[in-house]
Amino acid sequence: MIRLIATLFLRATVVLAGAALATFALLWHAPGDPALAIALARYDAVVPSEVVDLVRTNAGLDAGFWKAFQAWIGPLLVGDFGKSAVTGRDVWPELLTAMSYTVPLALAGLLIGISLSVPLALLATRQPGGWLDRCAVGVATIGAAIPAYWLGLLLILLFAVHLGWLPAMGARTPAHIILPALTLGLGVAASLTRILRSGILEARGQPFLPAFRRRGVAGGAIERDHVAPHAAIPVVTVFGLELALLLEGAVMVEVIFARPGLGSFLVNAIEARDFPKVQAVVILAALLFVTVNLLIDLIYRTLDPRIGKHDA
Repeated sequence: MIRLIATLFLRATVVLAGAALATFALLWHAPGDPALAIALARYDAVVPSEVVDLVRTNAGLDAGFWKAFQAWIGPLLVGDFGKSAVTGRDVWPELLTAMSYTVPLALAGLLIGISLSVPLALLATRQPGGWLDRCAVGVATIGAAIPAYWLGLLLILLFAVHLGWLPAMGARTPAHIILPALTLGLGVAASLTRILRSGILEARGQPFLPAFRRRGVAGGAIERDHVAPHAAIPVVTVFGLELALLLEGAVMVEVIFARPGLGSFLVNAIEARDFPKVQAVVILAALLFVTVNLLIDLIYRTLDPRIGKHDA
């Protein structure tokens, strides 16, 4: 167990360090002068070359790539995301404010996705190959094929423009979260429905189940004790990935619906080459993926203890 924990911790460290280095390198080598972008965002006006040189010095951009990266990564190791290159304020409070809009949106999308996918999958597996099954698979396939940005625009066009039932932009009232959450939730429901349906059908086709029925074991007990655990393993994988990808999806959806949150936070930071802000979002996303993968691994070992026998 100690070796397993050490291995997982090492993997997490490598992922976080790689994500930080890759993002810093992409921003550093992107076309254009990062000092000029920071100066334009800071002063919101055309600035002379002397001011750009001063910004370059203050931001540490004249020290070279590796020295600038080391200067940023050092404080991060103790949980300090540093100060914004544009505003000079601490990144962490601004990041928390952005997350206060994004996290409820992601959770609402996840709730919608689960609420739709579980009934659809159960209906589809009642009569495999029947009309309900074909309809559920068709709806899930179409939902998975529609990009989030296009689905969001369709929902705005229908519910905000034509019907006028729901607001489309901003986050002033609770009603403003409905359309963005639907955009996220429908995509999650499409993926979960297909995987859950396939998992249930595969689990019900296991060769040992007829033996339990011949012994007189109740159908409900078979579903609970044998079908559900077998069907849960692929579902846990997809559910974990969807949970992690919800952060990425929420960022895109927030831009479409002009909501405050990590979306606008990240877009503005990229445009201004605000390295500390961009890195904060990347590290947060990488940490979420690492945490979700760890939880998935632990859940696997709970559902099927044989998975972890070789690590003992």
